[in-house]
Amino acid sequence: DLLSEMKVAGLQPDVITYSAAISSCEKGGRTDTALELLAEMKGDRLEPNVITYNAAISACEKGCRTDTALDLLAEMKAAGLQPDVITYNAAISACEKGGRT
Repeated sequence: DLLSEMKVAGLQPDVITYSAAISSCEKGGRTDTALELLAEMKGDRLEPNVITYNAAISACEKGCRTDTALDLLAEMKAAGLQPDVITYNAAISACEKGGRT
């Protein structure tokens, strides 16, 4: 994948790069890949930001992974990040798709 190619070329992906990749996975319905990228990002000692979490939560919503979406919301808050309207919309949609209200 492109992130691996970047690393081979001596370029280190940053938060913006990972956020864009996670967002692309969300749009392509690749929930598991989005979550793997989030874990990889953390493994690279990069701190996800609100945009990163929004993309990951949206990926969970599209993949009907309600519990994971809510876990990410809680993780985001625990990291001291302030969820925004996009965050809550994605989390609410995940709950709706998962039959939770």
